[in-house]
Formats: sequence, structure tokens, C-alpha cells
Amino acid sequence: MKDGGEGSLARPAPEFPPFRPLPPWFGGDLQTLRTTVREAFGRAPARLAGPSERLSFPMPDGSGDVLLGSLDRPSTATAGRPLAILIHGLTGDEDGAYMHATATALLAAGLPVLRLNLRGAGASRPLCRGTYHAGRSEDLRAVVARLPSDLARDGVVLVGYSLGANMLLKFLGERDSAVPVRAAAAISAPIDLAATSRRFLARRNALYHRWLLDRMKAEALATPDLEPAIAAAIPGLRSTLDFDEVVIAPRNGFADAADYHDRCSAVRHMGGIRCPTLVIHALDDPWIPATVYTAFPWPETPALVPLLPRSGGHLGFHDRGGAWHDRCLIRFLACRLPFG
Repeated sequence: MKDGGEGSLARPAPEFPPFRPLPPWFGGDLQTLRTTVREAFGRAPARLAGPSERLSFPMPDGSGDVLLGSLDRPSTATAGRPLAILIHGLTGDEDGAYMHATATALLAAGLPVLRLNLRGAGASRPLCRGTYHAGRSEDLRAVVARLPSDLARDGVVLVGYSLGANMLLKFLGERDSAVPVRAAAAISAPIDLAATSRRFLARRNALYHRWLLDRMKAEALATPDLEPAIAAAIPGLRSTLDFDEVVIAPRNGFADAADYHDRCSAVRHMGGIRCPTLVIHALDDPWIPATVYTAFPWPETPALVPLLPRSGGHLGFHDRGGAWHDRCLIRFLACRLPFG
């Protein structure tokens, strides 16, 4: 990968602020649910106020699929700052609350931001017969390679969330990018897909599981030209593991769900990462077991900077200062980019 960042690994690591949960959102479950609960009571998170530009990225695989993204530019242009590309999680899209929150923080720091819809997600859905999955790093590679020259000239910063973060880490480990990746961040990534699948099926996650499975089914059934046999099977699927077995695996060339999980888990690729990468994960994440992070040999991959607070939930990190993970991201980037 032309990451352009190996020389920056010797720079001192930033001092990250401690995570102190915002009362009364204590514990992994409340941190995970806070945004959803607040939206249910009419307290929607703030959205970007300015106009966005629509960018399209035809995929080079002959499918005819096209990915769409929203480009937001800072109010004051700053020379030398890379484009930040945000990659959403499972059943997400460019308009997720976390996408808008991070975009706001990065725009304030002077970076242009591309909020990407993965294959078959959000605004990309009617333009795609295929669908994204946790290991479809070739789509991210194609987007980076097809960036307009004015956006690519200063390199890119990549930020992924949940499933999109797993895809991002896999991409970085493959070290194949047409544009220098100057820094990256992965937030709440299910780096071991099999272990995450088992954890998600635990009884304590039954409500989460039902909610997510319903969203996965609806998203898949909205896919244009979905194979009739798969479309007929989707309503009867009883678990996310069944979904991976019946939908993801056969549609993407995997032998079965186990093969998909094994080949696409980021943990298999993280040892190859050379780009400075912040990895944020809460040890009380109710969806992803902490052991997949605590057992990883972090000292063997110095490009990775693990930030593993005891609390924060899944894509939560709501503290007294707002979005804690976004503040940590800005501090991390400030050590490696010309923010001064």
C-alpha cells in the first residue's frame, strides 16, 4: 500500500482523554442504545447544515453497480489536508448519526469528508444488484482509486464503524491502495466475525438480534433483481448466522457462513497494517466479545494504536464532552497531519 504513513509511526502518541460516561447512560447497553432512545423521544442528533455534493463510483467488476457518496467541504479550505472517507456499519448508510457527528468534527478540523454508501446501502441501493459485506474491501479500493484528482492529491484518511471498520482493517492489511492512506481509525469493529456471531446469538442479546435481523432482511429484500430462491428464503430466516449462510455466502462466492467469517475477519489481516491506525473498542460492547481485542498481540503491529476503554458500548462513547471517540480521532490525526 502506498500509505505514506510509515515514517510517521515514530511520532509520539497523543494523550487521549479518559472516557467518562454521560449520566445516566452507564454501561454498555445504555451507551449502545442512547441515540436510538433519544430519537424515539424526538431528540434527534444534529445533522450537517451545509449542502453536500453527490459523487458516484461505478464498480469495475462488470456488475454495473454504482456506489454513491456525499461530499462535504469545510467552510474554510486548508491546503494539505487529506480527504476523510467514512464507512458505515451494518444496515447503515451515509446519514447515520455517527457519520454526521464524525463528519462535523472533521470538517471543523479543516478536512473535506466523503460519507460513503456501501454497495446496496442507502442511496446506492437502487443502483446495485450486489450487496456489501464485512470483507468486501475491493469496493473500498475501487472508490479510493476513482476519487477526483483534486480530492486525492493530499491522500486520504479512512474511518470505519462496526462492519465497515472490519472492512477497513482488512483493506489496510492487504496494503493495496492507489492513493496514499495517511491515517485511519476503526471504531467498534467485529474483527473476529465468528466470535461476534456467537456473542450476538446469546440470550442477553435477543432484542438486539431481532431488531438487527429485521433490518438485514428488509435491506436484502430491497435489492434489485435478488435471486428468487434467496428472496423466498429470507422471511423465514431465524438468525443473523442463518442470514450469512443463506444470503451472504452464496451471493458472494463463499462456501458457507463459516468460510465467510474465516476469510473476512479483520484479525487475519491486521498484522499486515503499516498505516497509522487508531483502533477504538469498548470492552463492555454487548455485541463483540472483549477477548478478541485483549488477546490480539498489539506490540507486534506498531502501526496500530489500540484504545480500549472499559465502557462505551457499541458505537456509543457518549460522554460529558459529546462524542468521545471523535475527540480521540481528532487528537490522533493532529499528531500525524498538519493541523497547526
